[in-house]
Amino acid sequence: MSDPQPIAELEETASVATPDDEERWAIPLGFFGKTPPFTKRQRRVFLIATTAGFFDQYDRALLTLALKQIQKGLQITEQALGNMLTLVRLGYIGSLLVTPLADVFGRRRLLLYTIIAYTVFTGLAAISPTANFFIACEMLARVFAGAEGTVALVILSEEVDAGVRGWAIGLLSALASVGFGIAALAFAGINVVPFGWRGLYALALIPLVIIIPLRQALPESKRFEREAAEGSRPRSIFTPLKALFGTYPGRLTMLVAAAFLGNLGGNPQGFFFSKYLQEAHGWSPANVSSLYFMGGALGIMGNIVAGRLSDRFGRRRMGAMFYLLAPVLAWFLYSSYSSTMIPVPMLNRSMSAVIPIWVFHLFFDVASSTIVTAYSAELFPTSYRSTAGSVLSIAGTTGGALGFFLEGVLYRAIGSHWIAIQWLLLAWLAPGIIMLLFFPETAGLELETISPEDTASLPVPGGVGG
Repeated sequence: MSDPQPIAELEETASVATPDDEERWAIPLGFFGKTPPFTKRQRRVFLIATTAGFFDQYDRALLTLALKQIQKGLQITEQALGNMLTLVRLGYIGSLLVTPLADVFGRRRLLLYTIIAYTVFTGLAAISPTANFFIACEMLARVFAGAEGTVALVILSEEVDAGVRGWAIGLLSALASVGFGIAALAFAGINVVPFGWRGLYALALIPLVIIIPLRQALPESKRFEREAAEGSRPRSIFTPLKALFGTYPGRLTMLVAAAFLGNLGGNPQGFFFSKYLQEAHGWSPANVSSLYFMGGALGIMGNIVAGRLSDRFGRRRMGAMFYLLAPVLAWFLYSSYSSTMIPVPMLNRSMSAVIPIWVFHLFFDVASSTIVTAYSAELFPTSYRSTAGSVLSIAGTTGGALGFFLEGVLYRAIGSHWIAIQWLLLAWLAPGIIMLLFFPETAGLELETISPEDTASLPVPGGVGG
């Protein structure tokens, strides 16, 4: 297969007029730069998909940031903490029952319904009287959040041009991460906000206000509409599931292995980081909030950089590099090296090494996630693309849940969350090796070329086969 086109050529290709001479222009995004040249329809899809991801990230961030306060408020013991996080993560498995509906009834309808559902359950978590009620609400919220994230990605991937697909997906992830930054700002006031962490969870009900205009603005995916018109779309959720496991088993195995092992090693360190800063480094909630908001703004640029570099130099090479660097930096993050004070001459003061280590770690972490996210949308046909994304999400969820369980086991044996996390990071090295050795290259190719419905039309060996 030929090398991917340079990004300049891809942008030029993306800027030409559509068959109906529809004008294209980029959306300025301030700190995040700008979007690729989009048609009016593509701009609409991009903005709505980003909005959905923004609130989803806000909801997810709360559990990470306010973990210490939730633990205290619901009287959750240290020994039970890992089990609670495991159960919450397992909620994503339920998305496998929901997401395939997008392949049967359409992306648009399911995206709107899942936004409503995960928002309601996150809001209900604010009034949790017990830990069990809180866990139940969070699990149900994850069922619909997992489906929403997958469908939003699929709609965007199916609508944007092949040459800038990585760029668009990177921007989607970066802008959605702003929700995490807003949660970090809100967390800074957790001691003054009415009802503390419960008040922050209640704010998650805001998306219900914007769901009505979304119903009018969001179009259905053209690729889904074409399949529906041709009568080739699935009639049952079991049809895409059967096709997924039978048509491209090699691709499915690679993605599942990468997602499972990456989340097994990576999820515990991410969830415990706020707690780690407060307990091991003595940081206040305001200090944690400042790092997440300002340092995180730099770190999440990895989404955009990864998207654009992968369009230019290829998904496989860039993804493997990012996947290998993220766990190495995470190990230093939870080691004694992170307590080292680094002089900053221009400010005439010193800062903790934990700050730059975390920023660079976050950069490579989100960059690797962007690459595997792009792969999940590219390696499977339209008729079961949403289902494939759901299976990948479940693989990551299962890996993350096992990671939390193993963290609890190691904590009871070692007596330290931080050392337990360092041991688990070994599993996070595997996805980079798998990607480098086995993943096909997809940058710059149309979805129908990468993953035709009929495997007989796949490229000859050396291309992007199954």
